[in-house]
Amino acid sequence: MIAMLKAQLSKRFFFMLCLLLAAVALRANQAAKVTVEQQQYEVPVLTQKSHNPVLRLKVTVPADEQPLTLKSLVVELKGTTTMRDIAAIDVFYLGSDSVFNGRSVTNTAPFGTATKVQAKTTIKGEKTLTSGDHFLWVCYTLRDDAAILGRIGTACKRASFSNVTVAPSRKGNPIRQRIGVALRQHGQDGVHTSRIPGLATTNKGTLLAIFDARYESARDLQGHMDIGLHRSTDGGQTWEPLQVAMDMGEWGGLPQKFNGVSDACILVDKNSDAIYIAGLWMYGVIDAAGTWVEGLTDTSTVWNHQWRNKGSQPGFGIKQTSQFLIVKSTDDGQTWGEPVNLTEQCKKEEWWLWAPAPGRGITLEDGTLVFPTQGRDASGKPFSNITYSSDGGKTWKTSNPALDVPGGTTECAVVQLADGTLMLNMRANSNRGNEGADNGRAIAVTDDMGATWQEHPTSFGALPEPTCMASLYIHEDAAKRAGKRRLMLFLNPNSKTARDHITLKMSLDEGNSWPTEYSLLLDEWKGRGYSCITSVDSEHIGVLYESSQADMVFQKISIKELVR
Repeated sequence: MIAMLKAQLSKRFFFMLCLLLAAVALRANQAAKVTVEQQQYEVPVLTQKSHNPVLRLKVTVPADEQPLTLKSLVVELKGTTTMRDIAAIDVFYLGSDSVFNGRSVTNTAPFGTATKVQAKTTIKGEKTLTSGDHFLWVCYTLRDDAAILGRIGTACKRASFSNVTVAPSRKGNPIRQRIGVALRQHGQDGVHTSRIPGLATTNKGTLLAIFDARYESARDLQGHMDIGLHRSTDGGQTWEPLQVAMDMGEWGGLPQKFNGVSDACILVDKNSDAIYIAGLWMYGVIDAAGTWVEGLTDTSTVWNHQWRNKGSQPGFGIKQTSQFLIVKSTDDGQTWGEPVNLTEQCKKEEWWLWAPAPGRGITLEDGTLVFPTQGRDASGKPFSNITYSSDGGKTWKTSNPALDVPGGTTECAVVQLADGTLMLNMRANSNRGNEGADNGRAIAVTDDMGATWQEHPTSFGALPEPTCMASLYIHEDAAKRAGKRRLMLFLNPNSKTARDHITLKMSLDEGNSWPTEYSLLLDEWKGRGYSCITSVDSEHIGVLYESSQADMVFQKISIKELVR
C-alpha cells in the first residue's frame, strides 16, 4: 500500500515537473521570438518643451504568436550629466508609425509616466500587442533650469510582457544628446510660426536673438509679421519675454497683413553702444505683372512676395519695390528706435530688389560696419553683396553683386579674413536638385569693399547645401588670444537633398578646408534649416537654428568639443 502511494506520488511529481519544464520552455521560446530593438537619434533635448523624443523602441511580435501585453519598461540614464535635470519620463505608443512628432502627441497613446526619475527608472503601463511591428517612444521633459551644457543619456534595459521579459538589442551607437532651449515654438505668444533666426552678442555680453514673428501662417511675405526679439543676460540659460523690435503696424491705411517686415539681420557696433537690425518691409502687394494692387482690405486674400515673379520692381517708391529698413538700439537691445528707410540711399534704381540677408553683420578691424545683403538685378536675377557704413551708421553704401553664376545667389554671410579681405558665403540656386560633386556654397572674396570680387577656390565644392540659408562666423574672442588659431565656423543642413543634418563645421585655415573631424551634428531630423552663430564667451559659442524639435532652438557649445 505504501509502495503504491509512493509510486503515485512519484508519477504526480514527475507530471508536475514536466508541466513546469514545458512552461519554462514556452517562456524561453516566446522570449526568443519576441524582439525589442532600441535606437537613438541626434536631436536636441530641450527645456521649455514637453515630451522630447530620446529613444525609439521597435517591438516585433511574430505572425504565429498570440497577443502579448507590455507591462513595463526599465530605462537607464547612464551618460546623463545631471539626473535632476529630468522632470518626467513618458512613454508613448505610436502603433505602426515610427516617427514621433511632439506637436501631435495628443494623437498618440500614452503608455506610462514616471515623475520620480532615478538611475534606473521603471515605467509601468499596459498595452496589448498583436503580431507585427509596434513602435514606442521614450520621451523626457526637462526642468526649466536644466543646464544647457548638459547631456542626456538613455537606454532601455528591460521590456516586461505578461509572460516574458526581453532585453532590447541596440541599433546604432549610444548617443548622449545635447540639451538646448526651445526658444520659439509653434503658436508661442500668439505667433503661428517663428522663422529666420539672427543671433548676436552685445558689447556687454547680452545675447540678442531675432526672428520673424509670423502671426497668421508660416508663409513668407506678404503677411502679418514683425521682427521679434529675446534677450539673455546669463549666456543663454534663460531668456526674457518677447519684445517687438520692428513693426510697421497699419501704415498707410493698410492692415498689418499688408505691412509685413521680414528677413532681419542684426549688427553690433563693436566700437560704440549702437546695435542695428535691418529688415525688409513690404507695403501692400505687387502682383505677378509688376503692378501694385489697389483697394486692399483686411479680408483681401491676394498674395505675392519679393522673390516671386515681379513681386518687387525697379524704382524706390513703396508701391514699386520692397523697402530696406533699419532700427537702432543704444541701451543693449532693451528698446529700439523708429525705422529708418535706406532704400533710396543705397538701392540702384534699376534693381528689382535690395534686401538684408538674414543672420548677422560684422564690425571690421577699422570700425566699418558691414551687413550681408541680397537682391535682384535689372533683369530680376538674384545676387548677393554687402552694404556697409564707414561713419558709424550715419550713411550706408551698397557694393556690386559678388558672383554672376547660373541661377544667381541669395542669402549670404560675411566674415573678415586675417589679411583684411572679406569672404562672402552664399546660397546658390543652382544647387537645388543637384546632387553632384559641384553642389556647394558659392564663395567669393573682396579686398575693395565689393567693388570687385574673386571666386574662392572652395566655391561650389567644399560645403554642400540643399539650397538654404547658412551661417559663417569667426570666433573672435578665441582668435584674439595669444597663440591661438583663428576659428572659422559654419552651420547649415549638411545635405544636398533636404534640410536635415544641421551640422557645425570648423576651419583652421581661413575656410580653405573643412576637415570632417572638426564637425558636430546637432540635429539629424528635418527642419527649416536656417541658423546663426555668435560667441557667448571666450570658451563657448551659441547657435540659434530652425530645428526639427522647435521653431527656434538655442544651444551653447564648448569650443573644446570642436578643437579636440
